[in-house]
Amino acid sequence: MSELTAGLEALAEQYPTVPARLLVSLVAFAGFALLSWVANRFRRSSNGELRGAITDLVASLVVAGGLLVLTAILIGVWGQTRTVAVALEQANVDVRTLGRVLLTVGLIAGTFVFVRFVRHLIRDLLSGHDAVSEHQLEVTYRITQVAVYLLAGLIVLGFWQVDLSGLLIGAGVLGIVLGMAAQQTLASIFAGFVLMFSRPFEIGDWVRIGEDESTGIEGIVSDITIISTRIQTADGEYAILPNDEVSSRMLINYSRKGRLRLSVSVGVDYGTDLDRAQATVRETIRSLEEIMRVPTPQVVVTEFAESAIVLEIRFWINKPSSRRRWRAKHAVIKAINDAFDREGIKIPFPQRELSGRTETGGFRIADEHRASEPAPQANGSGRTDVQRDPTDDRSDAADGSRSTDRSERGER
Repeated sequence: MSELTAGLEALAEQYPTVPARLLVSLVAFAGFALLSWVANRFRRSSNGELRGAITDLVASLVVAGGLLVLTAILIGVWGQTRTVAVALEQANVDVRTLGRVLLTVGLIAGTFVFVRFVRHLIRDLLSGHDAVSEHQLEVTYRITQVAVYLLAGLIVLGFWQVDLSGLLIGAGVLGIVLGMAAQQTLASIFAGFVLMFSRPFEIGDWVRIGEDESTGIEGIVSDITIISTRIQTADGEYAILPNDEVSSRMLINYSRKGRLRLSVSVGVDYGTDLDRAQATVRETIRSLEEIMRVPTPQVVVTEFAESAIVLEIRFWINKPSSRRRWRAKHAVIKAINDAFDREGIKIPFPQRELSGRTETGGFRIADEHRASEPAPQANGSGRTDVQRDPTDDRSDAADGSRSTDRSERGER
């Protein structure tokens, strides 16, 4: 320590004037800038991720050493060696404490550099495997980063001879409190790790989360984090779902196999030749660009409906997405409708047959009953005779009342 102090004081004696000290300071800054530029060029000139990580580590160490040398030169040239030494003495900083400080700073800087090295190393070792996705690489790096930082923190505490027993007890109590207060968040974090390593979907997949289409969320996975999953719907909305909810609900991945089967149903009249209708559908959809040629589209008869016999058309699309699905269905439905119009194949409307019980006489339409009654006829006196229904009680009652009135007038 004394030799270092003597050397720094010699610099102040060698350059006593302010212009000389300014010149030395500018030269030191220029040298540090040149060293940083060379280290940066050396870092960029490397080929390969692993070699790039090594050169990055070396370049960072060189720059850190150059910064320490620059600081020492500036202190010595400007005659601040005694001031720094007095400040250290007043702060009760001895050689051992100064060594601990330097080791702590060096360990922290080395930890940051080592973490960057580990990131390149993980990518170099795992990026070539098909079983490991880009997101899994990121998660592995984050876990390793946290582990390295924790280890470096424990080592620093060991340098300063800190008793870790109380710290561990406090950390345990704090962990219990945080666990009880953040149950939902912790559940989402654990579920996020499960999703990232089980890989039920990846970024860019078309998925549906939920059993029912009306209550579920369907769209493209745009982001996966430790806590949540973000999905972009067909309407352009972004739905953010907690990972515990994603893992606990039914999940359908439409993009998993790279192709998707769709179906469209159409009804034909009961008098239609089914073989002719099926052949018409096959010939019509075979030339559509929106669907795949292989597997071959199928047309099957599924059921006797109330008004029609139902045909189900099954076809496949590649690189499935919501837009491709609706585009393919639109093309198939339009082509079948046009083909049935050309071929004269009827798509019936809903129909109903109504019948009455025979013992009640069936149905009697009121309009036809009135039309069947004879028209009124005029007699010789100019009056019109109306034939009444003998079963009409109201007519009989009216005739009886009129007869009674006439007899009463005759008696009077």
